[in-house]
Amino acid sequence: MSSHQDPRRYDPVRPVNDDTRSVPQLLGDMVTELSTLVRKEIQLARAEIGENVSEAGGAIPGMAGGAALALGGLILLLMALAALVSRVLDLAPGWGLLIVGVLAALGGYALVRGGMAKLKATNLTPTRTAEQLSRDAAAAKEQVQ
Repeated sequence: MSSHQDPRRYDPVRPVNDDTRSVPQLLGDMVTELSTLVRKEIQLARAEIGENVSEAGGAIPGMAGGAALALGGLILLLMALAALVSRVLDLAPGWGLLIVGVLAALGGYALVRGGMAKLKATNLTPTRTAEQLSRDAAAAKEQVQ
């Protein structure tokens, strides 16, 4: 961007009715300003998406470690439950393992389905940029009227 000021650009110090630009020049300036605005909004959206993705990525290692530890504990608890089911129902140990395994698989399936329903791409959408674009569109409509 050059440091000299374009004499055709709006200067808040200069009176508004002192503008000598023609209608095509005004329209050209408006198109230039709108394209610059759109370019800046796209840059903002990229930055916001990158910020959201990096925040989400920072949580993954802790979650993976916690999930591995919880999985080991869950396996031990399920084995203890299978032994209890076998003893209470007076079944062979294999039947207790089968019953508890089927129930655990159904519970796991329900949890995964619930998690998938909550996992949406909208969590990564650039909401601030979308709001700013709405305000920009409203301001542009106001300027055209």
